[in-house]
Amino acid sequence: MLHRTSEFALPKSVACVIIPDEQWVTLESDDYMTVAAQVEPLAVAEIPAIDEAERLRANIYALLARCLARAPDADELAELSELSGDDTPLGQAITALAEASKSAETDAVSEEYETLFIGVGRGELLPYGSYYLTGFLHEKPLARLRGALRVLGIERDPAVREPEDHIAALMDVMNGMILGLLGEPKSLADQRAFFREHIQSWAPYFFKDLENAKNATFYRHVGTIGREFIEVEQAAFQMA
Repeated sequence: MLHRTSEFALPKSVACVIIPDEQWVTLESDDYMTVAAQVEPLAVAEIPAIDEAERLRANIYALLARCLARAPDADELAELSELSGDDTPLGQAITALAEASKSAETDAVSEEYETLFIGVGRGELLPYGSYYLTGFLHEKPLARLRGALRVLGIERDPAVREPEDHIAALMDVMNGMILGLLGEPKSLADQRAFFREHIQSWAPYFFKDLENAKNATFYRHVGTIGREFIEVEQAAFQMA
């Protein structure tokens, strides 16, 4: 959906680091962050060093981006089933997603995704910032987001019809800002500004809606992770 105009491309994203290093889950989020064909992926050795806490944040953003971009396939469900969390509400939500992944069937999860986000005409939920903020698609919040993305060297892939304010795309942008996949890692001040302007104002409502959606079973756990994580991010940015 988006591609970078800078020299860096988005490699596969590690989904979560609250499991042992040798079991890190790698999930691609290319559906919503499509890199121009002529851009070579950033080699792992070139990725700037990131401390563990920041990498954890980035990986949770990547997990949300991947699950919300499209339904996970069988291999990805198997990887998700290996996740584990601590005793915090966020950790418990991640553990619950892992448990749900163990018994989830790919066809059922795919059908659930279709019902929730695509549907016939429209899904149960519309995961776009403009819709949550104005009640309509392609409104001023999207225009402001496009301006912010241009500053980051990101533009919409014209081959994809989805607007840039899809929740999966925004989660992916935060992942890239933290890890330095858009050049150098962005400062905490830059991350906070983007988060407050383009995520904080509507994502909590979306994740709560997803958590309580009539047709959500597997994705109910994704909604809980998103809600808990956004609350953690809000509190952290207030203290920074």
